[in-house]
Amino acid sequence: MVEVMTKRKFTVLDHELVPEHIVLPPKDANRLLKTLGLNKSQLPWILASDPAAVAIGAKPGDVILILRKSRTAGKSIALRLVVPG
Repeated sequence: MVEVMTKRKFTVLDHELVPEHIVLPPKDANRLLKTLGLNKSQLPWILASDPAAVAIGAKPGDVILILRKSRTAGKSIALRLVVPG
C-alpha cells in the first residue's frame, strides 16, 4: 500500500533561529530614518530574493525592521533596505 504524502508549506519565519522581519510603511520608514539622521542609501542591504524578504512580501525600495532576541540587550533592532536581486 502506498501512502500519499501531502505537501506542507514551510515558512522560513517559523524557524526559531530566524528573527522577526517587518516591512515598514514608507511614512514610518522615512520618519524613523529622519530621526536617526540616515538616508536609505546608508542602510545595509537585503536582497529581494532573500527567503525572509520573500516571506513578508518585501519589494525593492522597502525598509525592513528586524527584531532579534539578545541576551544582553533584550531585543536588538536592525534596519535593512531591500534591493533587487
